[in-house]
Amino acid sequence: MGIFSFFSKEKKENLDKGLSKTKENVFSKITRAIAGKSKVDDEVLDNLEEVLITSDVGVDTTLKIISRIEERVARDKYVTTSELTAILREEIAALLTENHTQDLESFTVPEDKKPYVIMVVGVNGVGKTTTIGKLAYQFKKAGKKVYLGAADTFRAAAVEQLVIWSERVGVPIVKQKMGSDPASVAFDTLSSAKANDADVVIIDTAGRLHNKINLMNELTKIKNVMKKVVPDAPHEVLLVLDGSTGQNAFEQAKQFTAATEVNALAVTKLDGTAKGGVVIGISDHFRIPVKYIGLGEGMEDLQVFNRKEFVNSLFGE
Repeated sequence: MGIFSFFSKEKKENLDKGLSKTKENVFSKITRAIAGKSKVDDEVLDNLEEVLITSDVGVDTTLKIISRIEERVARDKYVTTSELTAILREEIAALLTENHTQDLESFTVPEDKKPYVIMVVGVNGVGKTTTIGKLAYQFKKAGKKVYLGAADTFRAAAVEQLVIWSERVGVPIVKQKMGSDPASVAFDTLSSAKANDADVVIIDTAGRLHNKINLMNELTKIKNVMKKVVPDAPHEVLLVLDGSTGQNAFEQAKQFTAATEVNALAVTKLDGTAKGGVVIGISDHFRIPVKYIGLGEGMEDLQVFNRKEFVNSLFGE
């Protein structure tokens, strides 16, 4: 049994379907880039560089990938254009590995951290609350006892939406009245979760405060209060990004990584966009592992990230 054999046929089909717009975009551009060429030369590499940049991989990451391919071409002397996608797959998968992105088998949390605390950050509108709901569903499905904390107390809609998800999934939620101290909500959530022997706690936070200093102070305060209940919390600071915004997602990642210690990424809305290349660029630029990707509206459409399958879906098997 191969290392990637756990990736079910159904998951693979969902991934292929979800990334189809990006794949069509990338493939058609690569086909044009190598048209009439049998050998990978400077012109092909220049064309490929343009393909990757216009597919939202990002300039720095693109130059890194092109440099790796140039080394391969120099080493192997003669590389055919038919070998190009295979080399692309290998080099991008290697790049994701260097960024500590691991292939997850399922929605699991470390057994030695109980409750495992996930603080979710991201701007409004990226699918943050929906991602929390889908995560809660997947963890519950995996047999975990899950608690939600509605610490985005600045937006009534955020609390209401999270309450709907908690009812839909069938997991408890801790909330307070609008305008309450978010750190107080986090404290109450962890206290309740710990008292009731929960396995996983997912805390929603405000999507936007007036400036970066306010955001940093708020997130730091929430983290400090959490530690009073669970000393090493939060175990995961998950940044949710909207993949369909392309380069704008880079800017969001820059703001949140400056405001708090993000150690995991979820990239959503990849099914409706041709900008799936942004997953590669963001992971490489910020050196933060991609943990989850969103491929649709359904409960099952949040997948754990598998770098090899992702790259295969983008560039063909």
